[in-house]
Amino acid sequence: MTLLGPERTGPDAIRVAAVGDIHLGEDCAGLLRPAFEALPDCADLLLLAGDLTRHGEVAEARVVAGEVASLGVPVVAVLGNHDHHAGEPAEVARVLRDAGVHVLEGESTVLPVAGHKVGVAGAKGFCGGFVGRSAGEFGEPEMKEFVRTTRRSAEGLSRALGELTAHGCAVRIALTHFSPVPDTLAGEPLEIYPFLGSYLLAEAIDAHGADLAVHGHAHLGTEHGMTAGGVRVRNVAQPVIDHAFALYRLPLDGHAATAAPAGLTARYGTH
Repeated sequence: MTLLGPERTGPDAIRVAAVGDIHLGEDCAGLLRPAFEALPDCADLLLLAGDLTRHGEVAEARVVAGEVASLGVPVVAVLGNHDHHAGEPAEVARVLRDAGVHVLEGESTVLPVAGHKVGVAGAKGFCGGFVGRSAGEFGEPEMKEFVRTTRRSAEGLSRALGELTAHGCAVRIALTHFSPVPDTLAGEPLEIYPFLGSYLLAEAIDAHGADLAVHGHAHLGTEHGMTAGGVRVRNVAQPVIDHAFALYRLPLDGHAATAAPAGLTARYGTH
């Protein structure tokens, strides 16, 4: 990948800003807004990879909404486990949608960017582990439901990516909170890998293809990874990227699905 400056490289690329795990509380109003206000100058859209709040409370969601409302670029989000903690994920999502955010769960959205269709498929994902070290849908009802939760989320992501293919999007992005690959977990204790993601998400991504997969959740992980099918994966948890957002460049040369799809261009702001 080529390290580039933050300047616009021309109409041959889509610039994707992304961050997760910002964990905003009621005392965080205005914390990220100054950095986010620079987005129209350097990015075409902003992806939020879950854990946007500390405890999933509606008041915290209103703070997040204030940080990302009317930025001048589309904002697409999935929720994370923290956003579910208070038992009000539907209300958290509603507050964000009222601020203009596309909140996805087993859904897709197609955005017009620079005369091209940019598609984002989103799902929170869940736990389970990775090939050779994963939970099985066997035994107690609780274990079966644990694995089925992951499977349902992966199936939703797969359907959403299929929709993007049908729409003929020039760029397709998979957005999750949990990781689809173990690569981006390097730095986390091995014992908790099964609780940080699932290979079923990667299978969904590889089944339909994507130009970039973005996730959060693994605060001690690593930014760069790849699925078995060659899709670039990026862990954008804020403790990993250490800035308000990371910026990636996706080529628009008619071969976006096979070209080097995620050159890191810059990081902006502080947390």
